[in-house]
Amino acid sequence: MGRLLDHGFYRTTITGRQHIPATGPVVFAANHLSYLDGPVMVGASSRYMHVMVRHDMFKGFLGWVLRSSGQIPVDRSGDRAALQAAKGVLQRGGCVGILPEGTRGSGDAASMNSGVAWLALNSAALVVPVAVLGTRITGEHRDKIPPLRRRFHVAFGEAVKIERQAGMSGRASMDAAVEQIRTTLAQHIRQAVKISGQQLPDDQTPPRTEESARMRAEQSEDD
Repeated sequence: MGRLLDHGFYRTTITGRQHIPATGPVVFAANHLSYLDGPVMVGASSRYMHVMVRHDMFKGFLGWVLRSSGQIPVDRSGDRAALQAAKGVLQRGGCVGILPEGTRGSGDAASMNSGVAWLALNSAALVVPVAVLGTRITGEHRDKIPPLRRRFHVAFGEAVKIERQAGMSGRASMDAAVEQIRTTLAQHIRQAVKISGQQLPDDQTPPRTEESARMRAEQSEDD
């Protein structure tokens, strides 16, 4: 279904597939613009992944599709069971997809939840940053499904190994891992924007962090 979305309903350019490890556990960490980011990422990948999806999406026919395809329901208010399920996939050598910004937004990775860092630190998985562009553009509501045949761009970055820092407490190690992944993903998104020419949506809201402000400034310079 992801490939049908990417190449049947939409026009998706894919770069960086060579960075995806051929074997072993992988956490794919992508930015989050719209409802389509997860399936578009799945369709673009050379390996199948189990994506962590908001639990209230598991209803009706869509819920049946999600469960049948092995996607993982997660309650964003805190869901240890979902993390354990994802860890189980990784321990079996599989792949997990996660949108660590947690909610649909500007997609610049200015903020991030700790779930992706927990998975990376508690498994042998490598983390592959993924930039998804075009699934929402400036002026579109965050709930809008993009019109058919729009051009998307999915870029896979180089895999990184996240490890606990010697001499750090568990909490400090977790915070350091979150920031390492966030910085890696933010830098990868900026590079994907430059290469593809597809911009992140400008929602006309004040920058949330210095990272967000810097990304907007760099995009303006490129324009």
